[in-house]
This record gives sequence, C-alpha cells and structure tokens, in this order.
Amino acid sequence: MIYLAPVQGITDRIYRNLFPVYFKGVDMAIAPFISSSKKMKPVNNLLREFYPDRNTGIPTIPQIMSSNPDDFTLLANALYDIGCGTVNWNLGCPFPMVVKKGRGAGMLCYPDKVESFLEKTMPAIKPNLSIKLRIGLKYPDEVLQLIPIFNQYPLYELIIHPRTAVQMYEGEVDLDIFEQCLNLSKHRVVYNGDIDSLEKLEMLSKRFGSIKRWMIGRGLLANPFLAEKIKFDTEKPYHEKIKIMKAFHDNLFNEYSKILSGSSHITNKMKEIWTYMGNFFENGEKIRKKINKTHHRDNYVDVVNKVFDELI
Repeated sequence: MIYLAPVQGITDRIYRNLFPVYFKGVDMAIAPFISSSKKMKPVNNLLREFYPDRNTGIPTIPQIMSSNPDDFTLLANALYDIGCGTVNWNLGCPFPMVVKKGRGAGMLCYPDKVESFLEKTMPAIKPNLSIKLRIGLKYPDEVLQLIPIFNQYPLYELIIHPRTAVQMYEGEVDLDIFEQCLNLSKHRVVYNGDIDSLEKLEMLSKRFGSIKRWMIGRGLLANPFLAEKIKFDTEKPYHEKIKIMKAFHDNLFNEYSKILSGSSHITNKMKEIWTYMGNFFENGEKIRKKINKTHHRDNYVDVVNKVFDELI
C-alpha cells in the first residue's frame, strides 16, 4: 500500500483530487496539517476542505498539529462528524517555527508531554488515531522512549520518518533506529523517507519484510509515475509521460485559477509545484529557472506552453 505524504503547500485537496485522474498506484494520502485552536468552529473553512463531496480523489486522512489535548479533541471530533474515520497527529514537522512552539517534532524530546497528551486525548476522541513522527528532535534514539508509550494505546498506526528534525531533509535516514522501532512497536508501522525509485523500495522491503505500507512524498511529487512503477512494474514511454504531465499541470492550473485571485497568486502557486515537478524533466533546473522568472499569469502560461511544446 502506498501513501502520498503530506507536503505543506502542495498536496492540498485540489492536488489530491486530480492526482489519480492521471497517475495510478497511490492508495491513501495524509493531508498537510491543520492546526487546532480553541476558536475552532465546526463550519470552519479548514473543515470544509475535508467534506466527502469535496474529496473525490485519493482517500485522505486529515493531519492535526497540536500540543493541546483539548483543542486536538475538539478538532478531531469535528472531523469525525463530517465523515473522517481516522485522524493523524503530527509529531514530525521539523520546521523551526513549529518546533519553537513545542509542536510537531518539538515534542519528541518530551516523552512525559506525549504520554500526558495521549492519556487525555485517547478516551475523548471519536476517530482512530495514527501518528506521523520523526525519530527525534536532535538525537535519533529519542523515539525509543516513545514507542513503549505508544504501545499502551490502541493506535491505528505509526508513520515513521527515520531522520531527526534538525536534519530536516538532509543526510542519511537511520535505518538501524527504524529497525529498532519496528521490533519494539506493537502497532502497524509505515515507512516514510527517501523512496525515489523501485530499486530503493525493493532494498527497504528486503530489509524490513514486515512493512506493507510505504509513504512517499518528494519522490512522488518529482515523479508521479513512481507508484505505478512500484505497484505494477510498468513504464510508459517518456513522450507519453510528458503529455500526461502537461494535462495534469493544465488541470491544476485551471482549478487553482478558480480559487486564487490575482495574477501573481496563481503563478506563485504553480512555481511552488514546479520546485518538485521540475525534477521529473531531464533539463529540470533550466526549466525551473525560466518559470521562476515569470511574474504574471499570461507570461507564465506562454513560458510553460513553450517548455512542453519543446518536450513533446
């Protein structure tokens, strides 16, 4: 089973709805996090993003960023009431602004706080709870104090990215620590981190034979055909892939144009997508530079059409 990882600013509802129209193999997604708040109302726009009739693409689990059990419970139960049977707790976000507030990966070095959070939350929430985490804030063995705590509760699953928060997305993943987590955990474990090819997944699968669920983020954004390659071991010709990528891009552009006002808003949104999507193309860096020089909608459209015309 393949999960699409949450990538803030990219894998939103529109992206998740359109992705399976063009690409096969992704079974589930974790949505980019939403933050809990005492002011949260059931009709909040954040909740509307998860209404079933607005989510017609990849089946999605909402992710909540919170260090407050009461706020988390309020939001988790509101999500359950609109049809979300599982929610995910973010214990992995490595960004300094989040960590400084003691949320995301900022909680990983405080096992007592994690235990207190679960102690209060688990009896009070209606949906199942999954947890996405890193192996530590600064030190890779911090997670080993957390697994016994997680084992005390009926969690849906653990999604583990075997890097510390201070690593961000740099350096090597720590597969030895991940293996220790796997051996200690009573829960189903999902592997997340650096899967960018069939060969990489086969290597991981050989080492971790019990893992049946894999989460892919940057690897799928850069190569949306990757899940299809992994699942079915089939590959389309490059020119056919380019045509599909153009259709996907154009559909994304049209859908974002409906909700983003102002020429610069849509171009900035698409530039963000190209930071990942550009890696698919053989001359991706050159393409990104051309696109990043555009500032207005019409200019962006002209440049992108020329890029695809040259490739097709």
